[in-house]
Amino acid sequence: MMSAPVSTIAEIGKHEGQTVTIRGWLYNQRESGKLLFPIFRDGSGTIQGVVPKNAVAPEVFDAVKGLTQESSVIVEGKVRADKRAPGGYELDVVNVQVLQKVADSDPYPITPKEHGVDFLMEHRHLWVRSLRQAAILRVRAEIIKAARDFFDEREFTLTDPPIITPAACEGTTTLFPVDYFEDQAYLTQSGQLYIEATAMALGKVYSFGPTFRAEKSKTRRHLTEFWMVEPEIAYATLDDLMDLAEGLISFVVKRCLDKRRVDLQTIGRDVSKLEKIVPPFPRITYDEAVKLLQEGHAKGELETKFEWGGDLGSPDETYLSSKFEKPVMVHRYPASVKAFYMEPDPQRPELALCVDVLAPEGYGEIIGGSQRTASYDLLLKRIREHNLPEEAFKWYLDLRKYGSVPHSGFGMGIERAVAWICGLEHVRETIPFPRMLYRLYP
Repeated sequence: MMSAPVSTIAEIGKHEGQTVTIRGWLYNQRESGKLLFPIFRDGSGTIQGVVPKNAVAPEVFDAVKGLTQESSVIVEGKVRADKRAPGGYELDVVNVQVLQKVADSDPYPITPKEHGVDFLMEHRHLWVRSLRQAAILRVRAEIIKAARDFFDEREFTLTDPPIITPAACEGTTTLFPVDYFEDQAYLTQSGQLYIEATAMALGKVYSFGPTFRAEKSKTRRHLTEFWMVEPEIAYATLDDLMDLAEGLISFVVKRCLDKRRVDLQTIGRDVSKLEKIVPPFPRITYDEAVKLLQEGHAKGELETKFEWGGDLGSPDETYLSSKFEKPVMVHRYPASVKAFYMEPDPQRPELALCVDVLAPEGYGEIIGGSQRTASYDLLLKRIREHNLPEEAFKWYLDLRKYGSVPHSGFGMGIERAVAWICGLEHVRETIPFPRMLYRLYP
């Protein structure tokens, strides 16, 4: 039995010069003559062990020498500072207990050699153990905690909207239907409509939960199941909303730099780019964005000419965001390409009081939001124009009958934020088990 106190690898520096117990798995091993150099991982990090043949019991040396990749072990050793070691410390191993040795006849399938994406996705349940994937998931957790802390510290109340809903937030074409006893229901696309109701009760609220989009899209930015944080604020205008989005993004990025810098470096992220993410962010109108896109086309930087009145596609967002070192806020899109609930601009009613925040380096939209329609009559008109079922929105219309006020909110997709902050090529690495158009296993 191991008698030394248990430590995680992340906290091992607190025990320099002491003997500790770590519980984990063999990540890799090399040997040099009568020296073994096992690398152990425990979910918090990795550490190299040193096992000299003449310094340990023969059975300990043989047990370590016989370990296979991902065998589970409990290891006792003395913590020694070493500047050359990746985490600054090594472990002089004195004892080892092998819980389960991975059989030589059925070795761990993911090796340090290159594997194809399909193979890795089929083995996602094991791929998450790799250093890079584990680092990404720790950054994801930090982003989620930072977003919650941001709103909690500003006295927003967390309110949880339903996941099963009777109608669409933005039309039914991209919904997953669910049999709900005798009725037809859907998996939610957004908690927004429901938290508009809780904002009228509590003033400042947010929701944090899974959302579902049945878009048949195969781009590197799309998942069918993803997580969103959505604040909603009574009496807030579009300008208030842009200030809030700028504050949230800056807060989250700073937290990741403060707490997850080592993980970001493991992933290979250029943190100098993240260090530039401080307010103020550039804000441009949709009109100005169209002008930039048309100039890009004239210079031969964009294949197709963008016409005023269209919604921005991925190539357009990529081009615009590449022009700025910070997230760029594009506001006041044509109302015709936006959702039915957005408040028209009083100066130009053909525009909606909305904003999309595009992350730099070509990552595209990470936040979308708007001021919401406050007028009962206008909202009813918009519901009818969009051929939405009035009966399903009766409760939503009630919010405009009983003490309606200007109010605003946005949604930030966690996976897109993770992809940008980590500098990932594809959102499939941002969540432990991604759901995509052709991916339902594991």
